[in-house]
Amino acid sequence: MTTATAAPELHTDIPSAAARIPALDYTRTVDRLLVHRDALGEVFLTDLQQIDEGRYLAGAQLPRSHAYYGDHLLRPESYDPLLVLEACRQAGLAGAHRLYDVSAHSKFILTHLSLDIVRPERLGIGPASAQLAMDVTIASRKEREGRVTGLDYLFTLAVDGTVVGTATLGLRFKTPNGYLTLRLNNRNGMALPTSATYPRSTPGTPIPPHLVGRANVENVLLVEPAVTHAGSSALLRVPARHASLFDHPQDHLPGMVIAEGARQLALFATLELHGMSTAKTAVTGIDIRFTRFGELEDETVLTAETGVRTAPGEAPAEHYTLGGVLELPDDDGTERVPVRVEARQKGEVLCVATFRLARSRPADDRGNRSRA
Repeated sequence: MTTATAAPELHTDIPSAAARIPALDYTRTVDRLLVHRDALGEVFLTDLQQIDEGRYLAGAQLPRSHAYYGDHLLRPESYDPLLVLEACRQAGLAGAHRLYDVSAHSKFILTHLSLDIVRPERLGIGPASAQLAMDVTIASRKEREGRVTGLDYLFTLAVDGTVVGTATLGLRFKTPNGYLTLRLNNRNGMALPTSATYPRSTPGTPIPPHLVGRANVENVLLVEPAVTHAGSSALLRVPARHASLFDHPQDHLPGMVIAEGARQLALFATLELHGMSTAKTAVTGIDIRFTRFGELEDETVLTAETGVRTAPGEAPAEHYTLGGVLELPDDDGTERVPVRVEARQKGEVLCVATFRLARSRPADDRGNRSRA
């Protein structure tokens, strides 16, 4: 039997939402096994505090410097939105194990994730590592025979007492036998591969790093890019030895790898079609829905289509706000472009990702609000 709880409202009253978040412990990270990481340096979660059956708090420290999450050309320097989503993912994993009795042997499947940043200036990198506070609500809980088989999460995110945005996450939990059956069915009975014996990287020359907002070519996940009148396309490069993207061996493409490739293609498309420099273009919204497993052996084709560019002072189109959660002010001094990215293997859609990209006016043209 499967049950689901009614989805509550997201915290949209920003001051009162922040006031409800008590002090969290940021002195040490949680057990790495709780967040499915091998390397201690890839663990960002520091604390969990259960409030009631359907709500808990989580803390994470965002590192100012990181070989993957810190490798960006964006100025002024800001924390990577995918780092924020990774902190949410870790909070979801640890919460499932510690608070909802999901077995350590269970296999976790990522179904969706989203992020809506409403105060991007509060995610600027300062003299100390940011302490991210997450107010986590269980929007949907699925059970079968007394075992939790899925959780959907809503996050209200705060830094230094100020809510900076919201996020969502969906996880499903399989027994080892159930997972193996699912994967073998998806692969027509073919044995599962492992990234541990996969070639070091997908053949092909990576796109120049600056075209996707990177400095280090090792963090580039696109090869063979092409530009069309409405968007762009590229093949996903699978860096199977990447210390962050493949922290441990995998039998499939991790969702966060596909998300990174999609983000890079979105930046590339807006640069090529709208002339928006990757050093001045921030990702302020992400919504990704996964429909199939990505296989390591199959070619992954990414295609991006950019939407209408919105000038400063113009109200965004109705479809612009991801998920209809929280809208940015109409007059916040930014240019915006929505980008839709599809990932396909053998013609089948693996996931659809929507990004909201924003280019800010110079700080003095916005009354220096970037440091408010």
